[in-house]
Amino acid sequence: MTRTGCIMGNPRIRTWILAAMMVCAQMMGSSAGAADPRFLKPSANFPAPSGASNLCRIYAWACAATRGKRLGAAREYELVRRVNQQVNAATRDVADRRQYDIEEKWALPTRLGGDCEDFALLKKRDLIRIGLDPRKLLLATVLDSRRNAHAVLVYRSAQGDLVLDNLTNRIRPWRATGYIFLRMQDPRQPRNWVGVQNKV
Repeated sequence: MTRTGCIMGNPRIRTWILAAMMVCAQMMGSSAGAADPRFLKPSANFPAPSGASNLCRIYAWACAATRGKRLGAAREYELVRRVNQQVNAATRDVADRRQYDIEEKWALPTRLGGDCEDFALLKKRDLIRIGLDPRKLLLATVLDSRRNAHAVLVYRSAQGDLVLDNLTNRIRPWRATGYIFLRMQDPRQPRNWVGVQNKV
């Protein structure tokens, strides 16, 4: 499957701001103790991405911290794999500028489609609906392999943080993506966002 990357906001300004956020997050978290490298390591609190400032008000489930069903690791992974593939196949890639005439808006895909954060939101919603624990499903922003701003859904499995991405049907460990992780929802309180340390 071939898709274009998700361009969030003005490319030149966006890349500089996001790169600065990443450096700041790593510096602020550099004194913290060692952590399991299979999991993303949160550092300082950060504001939500600009297009996601009203996310919790519009989609309460996107910020839920309630427990899901006990599904078992194998069953859970199979559901994650299936939803990732279904959403990628059924949703067209459409930029926010084309749909809403603004640079960035986090929303569920419309009948026209959606961009990277919209794919991630839909996957999160569908997985919560079938019983996954919302605290295991964290929206995250990254710089992709071309260092463009991009959004993904992180599935916090027992084996580590796995990435659901609209650019591929493969479910990959976060370290295998080649992405620079910038910020994500706080695993303890998804209403909040935190910076991410990439160095482990």
